Amino acid sequence: MAQLHDLRLRLLVQQESERIVDSLPDGLDLSVMQARCLCWLALLAEAHEDSANEAVAEGDVDQAMAWFADSMRLRDVIQVVSSIEIPIPGASEAPEEDDRNGLAGNDSRAA
Repeated sequence: MAQLHDLRLRLLVQQESERIVDSLPDGLDLSVMQARCLCWLALLAEAHEDSANEAVAEGDVDQAMAWFADSMRLRDVIQVVSSIEIPIPGASEAPEEDDRNGLAGNDSRAA
């Protein structure tokens, strides 16, 4: 069941990233976007864990379990998002192709 959840989450994130790429200009750097999302997810997970600890201190075990479960779900999402390999724009071309197109190195046009 956990594998199905992970696959579903991975597909959802991949579909969303494709939608973003299709709707925004070519200058979008998905790796920066991924890093920002990971930072926010980590902060949310930490806040949920803090809330769980506060609920435990107050003796509200049910609320503590709910906050803790949410933080674990966020940790799962962090694992999935961090495992997604985002291609670097322009890195799909092999260096040999750049040589044939006259794009490799600094040639006389740079002088």
